[in-house]
Amino acid sequence: MRTIHPKITEVLTGTFKVPAAEILPESTMDSLEMDSLAVAEFAVVIKETLGVDANSEKLYKDATLADITAYIDAAVGSAAAGATVPVSNTR
Repeated sequence: MRTIHPKITEVLTGTFKVPAAEILPESTMDSLEMDSLAVAEFAVVIKETLGVDANSEKLYKDATLADITAYIDAAVGSAAAGATVPVSNTR
């Protein structure tokens, strides 16, 4: 989480102009006023930035940034190990 969260913060502040003070572990995409199009674009930017296929369905509006960070962190770790991360819509 230590390396992924700053990258997520950088994407949210730089690309989506979300104030850094609003980017908290308990924040959701909905609370950051990210609509479905913005969430889909966020998934694309994460893939381009981190090389992780962050399916926008996984980044659903009620997931917290802590949830999203954990998912991306696991995906980065699995990608580094050459494994596939299973995608689930459950928490």
